[in-house]
Amino acid sequence: MDIIEKKIIELDDSLYREKQGTLYKYVLEAIERPLIEHALERTYGNQLKAAKILGINRNTMRTKIKKLGIDPNKWKI
Repeated sequence: MDIIEKKIIELDDSLYREKQGTLYKYVLEAIERPLIEHALERTYGNQLKAAKILGINRNTMRTKIKKLGIDPNKWKI
């Protein structure tokens, strides 16, 4: 089972009630960080390559990295 499936399974009935109206944003934020971090790890911190893997624009990747407070240098060798 991958990380996305695990995150979705964690969403029980109480979470649906608690996050009503913001569930989409909550799930996106819960999945987005590990997804970006995994892509950066696979590319040794190369943002352009990570963006290509995810199918997003390089500038979008940089914006998301900044917004989420991720340090891509963590994976550079």
